[in-house]
Amino acid sequence: MPRYDYFCDANGEVVEVTHPMSQKLQTWGEVCANSGHALGAVDKSELVSRIITRAPMANTPIGNSGLKNLGFTKLVKRDNGVYENVTRSGTEQRYMTSGDKASAPHLHKKHSE
Repeated sequence: MPRYDYFCDANGEVVEVTHPMSQKLQTWGEVCANSGHALGAVDKSELVSRIITRAPMANTPIGNSGLKNLGFTKLVKRDNGVYENVTRSGTEQRYMTSGDKASAPHLHKKHSE
């Protein structure tokens, strides 16, 4: 759900509220009820205005090759105790089996301080 910032002229406060795009809050009382913010000394019928404070962010997936390039290891469960290393390098085994240390990813080669 999107987040919106509402400004109240009566007290000068900006409150962040999460609600559906179809909903538009118009009063301080509605803002406080939807955000859990204390009403305070301001009358609940005071008008508020929605303000834009930051651009919306898009979440784009990076993919397995992107994770590999960044040094991450991604294991995908294939069976009970069996995981596929979808970001494996040339020396790593494709499948890791629980309890088999030889099949474990080479994390020590990927970690850098």
